[in-house]
Amino acid sequence: MEILGHLLDGFAIAFEFQNLLLVIIGVTVGLFVGAMPGLGSVNGVAILLPVTFAVPPTGAIIFLAAIYYGAMYGGAISSIMLGIPGASTAVATTFDGRPLALQGKADHALIAAATASFAGGTISVILFTLFAPPLAAVALAFGSPEIFALMMLAFATFIGLGSDDIPKTIFSICIGLVLSTVGYDVISGEPRLLFLDITGFLHGINFLVLAIGIYGIGEMLWTIETSQGKMTVSQATLSISRFFDGMRKLTGSIKTMLMGSFLGYFVGILPAAGATPGSLMAYGVAKTMAKDPASYGKGNVDGVVAPEAANNAASTGSMLPMITLGIPGSPTTAILLGGMVIWGLEPGPRMFIEQTEFVWGLIGSLYVANLFSVIINLAFIPVFLWVLRLPFTILAPMIFVACVIGGFAPIQDMHDVWLMLIFGVVGYLMRKLDYPMAPAVLAIVLGPLAEPALRQSLLISDGSFAIFFERPISGGIMAVTIFVFVLPIYRAIRTRLRGSSAGGAA
Repeated sequence: MEILGHLLDGFAIAFEFQNLLLVIIGVTVGLFVGAMPGLGSVNGVAILLPVTFAVPPTGAIIFLAAIYYGAMYGGAISSIMLGIPGASTAVATTFDGRPLALQGKADHALIAAATASFAGGTISVILFTLFAPPLAAVALAFGSPEIFALMMLAFATFIGLGSDDIPKTIFSICIGLVLSTVGYDVISGEPRLLFLDITGFLHGINFLVLAIGIYGIGEMLWTIETSQGKMTVSQATLSISRFFDGMRKLTGSIKTMLMGSFLGYFVGILPAAGATPGSLMAYGVAKTMAKDPASYGKGNVDGVVAPEAANNAASTGSMLPMITLGIPGSPTTAILLGGMVIWGLEPGPRMFIEQTEFVWGLIGSLYVANLFSVIINLAFIPVFLWVLRLPFTILAPMIFVACVIGGFAPIQDMHDVWLMLIFGVVGYLMRKLDYPMAPAVLAIVLGPLAEPALRQSLLISDGSFAIFFERPISGGIMAVTIFVFVLPIYRAIRTRLRGSSAGGAA
């Protein structure tokens, strides 16, 4: 009952006129920030952080958290409408969201993304409200071995992310991992893999540069070739009947929403993990559990539901270690943490006692922000669909300009723009040669997380890999990883043996 009383106080704070206005403005701004390739929640929160100095700390955190929430919703828009991930958290949404749009079902994809985001956000806020202290203790138990084991589990699911050609999928993963190591060595600080000694590689290969190149430029080239001069895209409309039809079809995706929400929240509370690994793992688990895994990547609604539920749940989960431990759970919460320090607040276990109004005002605002995010998102769907009604001769240059801006925006280096164009050609060739692109993109995301965790673990154990199996949590995750990795290989071998025995009998 004490929690309920605190929550009601939080709602009273969140529904104050100024704070409610900040929520509405924040989620609207975040929606469009998330939809812009190359921006995302990190840049949006960082750019607008100085604005918050004009309001009290509670209103400031409510405004920035609303931008964070809106950006999580908005990331799916460009992924579905243009095939360009607005941020790393939305890359998995591209796999099935874009094919749905090309099939004239963009409205269904956008409705699924908004609804799944609402479900993930709601479940995660409820978990945040009820289990904040014990979950913080669980997150604190995760060290480098556990983080690496979790990344290995994500890598194991990559086998199910590509085609049925396991060697091609593994090759794609290895390419992504190699690209993720370009730049400075994480331990020694020495430069490595500087192709042709080009200094632009010193800052590494930005994930968005690869993703926008492959999924933006590459898809545009593929569309131009396959359209055979017609230069049109699938038309999309929205009516009341189609809206309710899309909502009704989502009843079959409830299990996927729940899985993505819980998995995303759990990954989100891990320090420095964030929403990207959660969304990628949710997509892989959804495909592994599906009755028709071959439909993933071709326009399966569950392929949109799983990552969208996960990344919104993870965005809330990542605030937990920030408030209870003072450890940012994602790059965006790192900026929020900096803002809290500037406002004179000290994150940590005692914040729930000493800053009750601030904490519960934030929690109450998360419920409100989640509600307004889904309302505003659904209201703007007709505007988003208008983009697809443009002739491709107009849409293609718009996509190209958006890609160039997205490639240049993260660190404002023309080297990244040229690299993005190269990746676009590579993505087009991979598509023609039937190589899965998703594992390469996902590997370059998780590679920078897995490598330092691996090397720190080996430094702790004096080079012994037994550390990953001796610790209870990492050992359990590694056991599941091995099972998930071996299962598709076993199935492939069994299918070949059955085929050869059937051929011999004939």
